[in-house]
Amino acid sequence: MKLKDLEDKNILILGIGREGIDTFKFLKKVFPQKKLGIGDRLRLEELDKSVQISLRKTLTSKKVELHLGKNYLKILKSYDVIVKSPGIPLKLIDPFLKKSQKVTSQTEIFFENCPGKIIGITGTKGKSTTTSLVHKILKENDIKAHLVGNIGKPVLSLLLSATPKDVYVYELSSHQLFNLKRSPHIALLLNIFLEHLDYYKSFKEYVTAKSNIARYQNRGDYLIYNRKNKLVREIAKKSKAQKIPIDSIKIKKFDSPLKGEFNFQNIKAAIAVGRIFKIPDKNIVIAIKKFKPLPHRLEYVGIYKGISFYNDALATIPEATIAAIDALGKGVETIFLGGSDRKVSFKNLAKRILKSKIKNVILFPTTGKKIWQEVLKQKKDKLSKPPQAFSVNNMRDGVKLAFKHTEKGKICLLSTASPSFSIFKDYREKGDLFKKYVKRYGKRR
Repeated sequence: MKLKDLEDKNILILGIGREGIDTFKFLKKVFPQKKLGIGDRLRLEELDKSVQISLRKTLTSKKVELHLGKNYLKILKSYDVIVKSPGIPLKLIDPFLKKSQKVTSQTEIFFENCPGKIIGITGTKGKSTTTSLVHKILKENDIKAHLVGNIGKPVLSLLLSATPKDVYVYELSSHQLFNLKRSPHIALLLNIFLEHLDYYKSFKEYVTAKSNIARYQNRGDYLIYNRKNKLVREIAKKSKAQKIPIDSIKIKKFDSPLKGEFNFQNIKAAIAVGRIFKIPDKNIVIAIKKFKPLPHRLEYVGIYKGISFYNDALATIPEATIAAIDALGKGVETIFLGGSDRKVSFKNLAKRILKSKIKNVILFPTTGKKIWQEVLKQKKDKLSKPPQAFSVNNMRDGVKLAFKHTEKGKICLLSTASPSFSIFKDYREKGDLFKKYVKRYGKRR
């Protein structure tokens, strides 16, 4: 929505995390006299402490109305415009909406009002690394680039100072793309796999959300895409933009800080952006070599008691875990698997495990058992032994088993092929606990 369209509207900010607070602060600056509503399912005392501090400062103002707690959605009908946070599914609020109401988002407001160039990156896998790479390449070559979206700063705080010379490298989740009516000037569509079935009504709805990154492009725009992925290929066919297949990017392989063929594809996508900005290849390569891999993405933890440990906590789908096994090769002897269930198939993962040299699988609830059953189902050779399987309910016990059963010189990989929420708060907690216990037990004699 254009900012002028919000002037006479009664606005509710729905969801008050990091992005919601940014939206609130932005709207208060743009419309200092406007009364704003804030809604969230959590009570004030349950919110993040930094959010609590921000909100408590507003409680003395008559320009803010809080709607917090389990009945927060009932207030929706009192507002003209709802600025929804990405984590709240539209299907959750649909029953409370009137036809006359407008549901928008921070992303939509930014896209509609930004005077600078937007580079949007999405994909089920690899978008954070690729977004960070693109930002690194541009910054190292004196382009006024800003890292925003899922991985960077919330964007509305930057909109007040935005100029036509600014470039916004925007990591876009499917949630942020949902209902978007404008596409970025440069769009990177890396891949689409089965994911987020707990959020969307169907996988088709998820794919439709992803397709918005290219849907509204025109002939002056660019689409960098993975034509080896069928769903991406179908989306690209409909785009009016200048199309650059990732596999068409030619460059000699060089030593980079990122492992695996899938990361080399991410590198090539980032190189394509650099070339659009007419950055020489040698400068692009220098920037990539300076890049520091992001935590929890095939992150090398170190060698402890002769065992190499890798933290790939963000591998929340089977395809990501398969890519990690491919990247590390035959050295992987122990792998951590399992998490919350999003009803995806583990057939291909099971086949890949059986083809590997993996001897130990450490299984978390709830999909750990499901993955193990698929491994046994796919084992065709009755003479060969499957890996040993160990079920655990916490990271500490899993790491102890890894040290006990992994040989020196081999690799232990945390790459669970499932979201973390069965026993962990999120992937960060899972990865941090893995590193903590590896370092703790790895130092003991």
